[in-house]
Amino acid sequence: MPSYSITHRQVTDDYLVVQTLEDTDIGIGQSVTLTGLGATLNGTYTVVAVPLYRFLGVDDEGDFILEPEIIILNQLMMAKTHADVERGPVSGTLSFAATCTWITNQMVIDWLGISSATANDTAFITKCVGAANAYAYRRRREAGYFDSLTTVPGGDVELGTIMYAGSLYRERGSVDSYASFEEMGTPVAFGAHGQINRLLGVNRSQVA
Repeated sequence: MPSYSITHRQVTDDYLVVQTLEDTDIGIGQSVTLTGLGATLNGTYTVVAVPLYRFLGVDDEGDFILEPEIIILNQLMMAKTHADVERGPVSGTLSFAATCTWITNQMVIDWLGISSATANDTAFITKCVGAANAYAYRRRREAGYFDSLTTVPGGDVELGTIMYAGSLYRERGSVDSYASFEEMGTPVAFGAHGQINRLLGVNRSQVA
C-alpha cells in the first residue's frame, strides 16, 4: 500500500483538502486513508476532486469556489462534515490501496485451455493474474484513463488483461519470452504484446 506525506490540510464548507509532499497520481472516485490529522479528521475517504488552485468554499449552487491566483500542487479533496479549519501545516500520512480485480484465475485458465495440475501451478496463475491486473490498470492510468479498480472498462480490456496473464504463465521458467526447445534458434519477438496493448487502448499515436 503506497503511503505519502501530508504537508497541509484545511476544512471549508464541509470539504477536507489535503496537500501531499509527492505527486500521488490519485484520481477522483478512488479511496484513500488519512492518519496523523487528529481523531476528527483521520479516516477513509473517497476523493471528489483534485483542485489545482486554493479552495475557498462552495457557492449557493453547490459549485466549488477556487482562487486561480494561488496554485497549490498535489491537492486532494474529500467530503467531510466538520467545522471549518484554516489551511495550515500538518504532519500526516495518506495511504492508497490500488488493488485491481478485473480478471480472475478461472478466466486465464479458460483462455489457456488447461487445468492447473498442482498447487504450485495454481499459486503461479494467481501471481500472473495479480501482475496482469496491476499492469493493465497502471498502463491505462498512464495513458489518461480513469477506471474503476473493480469493474473492467470493457471486453477488449478484459481480453487484453487475460492475454497478458496467460503470456506471463506461458513464460514460466524461460529466460526470454516463451520457453523453446529450438536448438540454436533465432529469438522470436513477443508478437502478442502489441495486440495486448491495442486491446488495453495504450501506446496509441497522439493526434493533435
